[in-house]
Amino acid sequence: MKPRRPKLFSGATGAGVPVGSPPSARGAKAAARRGAILDAALAEFSARGFAAARLDDVARRAGVAKGTIYLHFKDKEALFQELIRSQLSPVVGSFESVLASDLPLAMIVDQAIEVFVRDIYGTHRKQVIRLIITEGPRFPALAEFYYREVLARILKAVRARLTRALERGEIADDALIRFPQLLGAGAVVAIIWHGLFERFEPLDVRAMIRVYFDRLVLGVGGAA
Repeated sequence: MKPRRPKLFSGATGAGVPVGSPPSARGAKAAARRGAILDAALAEFSARGFAAARLDDVARRAGVAKGTIYLHFKDKEALFQELIRSQLSPVVGSFESVLASDLPLAMIVDQAIEVFVRDIYGTHRKQVIRLIITEGPRFPALAEFYYREVLARILKAVRARLTRALERGEIADDALIRFPQLLGAGAVVAIIWHGLFERFEPLDVRAMIRVYFDRLVLGVGGAA
């Protein structure tokens, strides 16, 4: 008769992982906790600002222990950086895809406006940008991270597309290639207006940015 093999401890494997809990299930739970922490962080940062927000309050809002946050993020700055990356990197990718298109410039402008209105202004992502505007001067490391992860990628894609537009005669000169930052002015105005004055005078953001691009890019700058 074969000797019976000793049973493993019912709550763990030899590696300390609970028995009967598939890796996919464990991963899904961890991802859900991470997502809850990021959502709670955005709410706390938006309500209190980066400096005043406390990880204790983030944990309470997320329904986790404070120590759980440190399993995923080194500190509050790392949490905010991941908020920037997770919220805005997909939208940056959308902008890059639109700008890489070989469509006429006027159609690209329409698509870029729609991406901003639908995927940024129409969502909580605009709060991340508002936080960078308000908190960036006091926390230069966060501003630098935002520049690398978001602005540098967008500026590179914009310059490349405008260079092609100049070669095709879609714009009259290289002014916007040298100063592509001007193209973001309408979006910044929309986000600031929403935070300060929307309750007094609602803004038709899509129409405003459309007028802005028509005058700056497709009008004064040349015909598409």
